[in-house]
Amino acid sequence: MTDSKNINNPVGQGGGQRKKLSRAERQNNGPHRNLDRQGAADKKAELVRKMREKARAAEAAEQASDDTAQR
Repeated sequence: MTDSKNINNPVGQGGGQRKKLSRAERQNNGPHRNLDRQGAADKKAELVRKMREKARAAEAAEQASDDTAQR
């Protein structure tokens, strides 16, 4: 068997032509990156939600203490 020097045509390698990679995939930013980004966005949204809940709780407690101090 002969070996081809062309990377897109590996003669005798049993695989046929190699898939042409998109620019993003060549930079290691393939489809899996979108899932990573979505997961990070979900984590950030959850963290922001928790922080807002804590801030509301603290504000409500402060409001209650102000009400009792005024009486």
